[in-house]
Amino acid sequence: MKYGVVVFPGSNCDRDMQDALQNSLNKEVIMLWHKDKDISMFSKEDCIVLPGGFSYGDYLRCGAIARFSPMMQQVAAFAEQGGKVLGVCNGFQILCESGMLPGVLLRNQNQQFVCKNVWLKAVVAGHTSGPLKIPIAHGEGRFFAEDKVLDEIEKNGQVIFKYCDEAGDVHIDVCPNGAERNIAGIRNKEGNVFGMMPHPERAVNTALGNLDGIKVFELLGLN
Repeated sequence: MKYGVVVFPGSNCDRDMQDALQNSLNKEVIMLWHKDKDISMFSKEDCIVLPGGFSYGDYLRCGAIARFSPMMQQVAAFAEQGGKVLGVCNGFQILCESGMLPGVLLRNQNQQFVCKNVWLKAVVAGHTSGPLKIPIAHGEGRFFAEDKVLDEIEKNGQVIFKYCDEAGDVHIDVCPNGAERNIAGIRNKEGNVFGMMPHPERAVNTALGNLDGIKVFELLGLN
């Protein structure tokens, strides 16, 4: 599996992602500029990553302008053909704005930017992990959808990460942004497009004392 990492004007986690994939997961990485129109070098066994940051300055809404970039047209077509796509933080916002994932990411409930480690409970393809410690850094990370949409994605197993405490218990007190049902990450119905607010690429290094991010990639089948 090789990776493509998309760089938008305002992306600031693209090199973090590149370093994590190359040096911690030992993957081939190709950097993709937002105006690129050719991703024919990738097969459906590969993965395109939309990294964190502030694409196009977060004007209008986070991800609202990035969705119209030439690269996103290619990414959408790639996903429709079964290719894997991962959006992290701003990348998650872009996927929702593009309609590739349901719901929307709203301003944090406390109206403040939040940057800290959080605990995640993962349920992917029926496999439940123990609590994973993964950093977050966002001002608009509050996942929201109508109740009928929330019911549907939970029924379909599309909710893959929820905020929890260190013991793995999910409750509102540990949700850092007010997300509906503590949702931190979801996937599409087909299971090849993933979005999450926490940053697994920032938890893959022994120098940081945290390798839980590697487990995230493993759980998603992207290792």
